[in-house]
Amino acid sequence: MASPLTGPEIERLIDLLAKLPGLGPRSARRAVLHLIKKKEALLVPLARAVSDAAEKAMICSTCGNVDTRDPCTICCDQRRDPSSICVIEDVGDLWALERAGAHKGYYHVLGGTLSALDGIGPDDLSIGKLVERCHAGEVKEVILAMNATVDGQATAHYITDQLESAGVAVYRLAHGVPVGGELDYLDDGTLSAAMRAKRPV
Repeated sequence: MASPLTGPEIERLIDLLAKLPGLGPRSARRAVLHLIKKKEALLVPLARAVSDAAEKAMICSTCGNVDTRDPCTICCDQRRDPSSICVIEDVGDLWALERAGAHKGYYHVLGGTLSALDGIGPDDLSIGKLVERCHAGEVKEVILAMNATVDGQATAHYITDQLESAGVAVYRLAHGVPVGGELDYLDDGTLSAAMRAKRPV
């Protein structure tokens, strides 16, 4: 093993950054070098921000979002449509939908998908909490925004069965040709899904 190039504090920072998604050891080393070069403008404020987030970040007890308050900012927003809940697998999916401005109601983060291979069952996800929210009376529609994977679709099917007695309309996201997509470049599964989801114009 090569000997460290810097002191233990910097090596530890590089090692920790290398554990982040999308960053390997080389990218982490470059990022740390950049942070140190811009110490006052980047490193010091980043250290404060990370410290604040570590101290205050929590999971919303209503929807499962990550925020610094409970209930989260989205759940406290009275301008949202209380009759609609969009169900997603992970917080990253919620943030993506919010960036797109695609949903005006509330959310419910499952915390993953059902997976027999990984040993993840209904009790490992927040499906029971979703069913409770739907039986509370205000919710009229549930949009299942699961990823188009085998586990995602199996989870959507299971949730649909669980919500049968709740008296809510259950929808799934459409799957198929993306905006700007060319048929020539799409895989067979996407083309098949697009054909099944055809609608009149």
